[in-house]
Amino acid sequence: MRIEDLRPSEGSRKKDKRVGRGIGSGHGKTSCKGHKGQKARSGGGKGAGFEGGQMPLQRRLPKRGFRNFFTKEYAIVNLKDIMKIEDIDVITPDVLLERGVIKNPKDGVKILGSGEITRPITIKANGFSAAASTKIVAAGGKAEKI
Repeated sequence: MRIEDLRPSEGSRKKDKRVGRGIGSGHGKTSCKGHKGQKARSGGGKGAGFEGGQMPLQRRLPKRGFRNFFTKEYAIVNLKDIMKIEDIDVITPDVLLERGVIKNPKDGVKILGSGEITRPITIKANGFSAAASTKIVAAGGKAEKI
């Protein structure tokens, strides 16, 4: 069986209503729209959210909040997660991605200071918290900002 052989079973689908095809069809003349009026015209009818002239809900509610489109969203990694990677001395976002420490690097990687660091390692990331930087330097490593 191929995709082009698939068909709905016989009688399972209604035929589309064909309007405006003469009086013999039963859907001629006014094409099932009644006589005149707003709803008989093309594009007729009220828009979405129209409440009969009452102030619609989306205009009654106050505007709220602000979205900064220039903000950066970082993937966050703690030092305790980095210490689980034992065989590499230079940690980069690519290493964290391939080892599964982060799933999506977003706008960059930021290192936070939760956990202890026991060996000197060089970490290259887009951002470091103050606690993370001091712990890395105290262990004899380097915190390099990309």
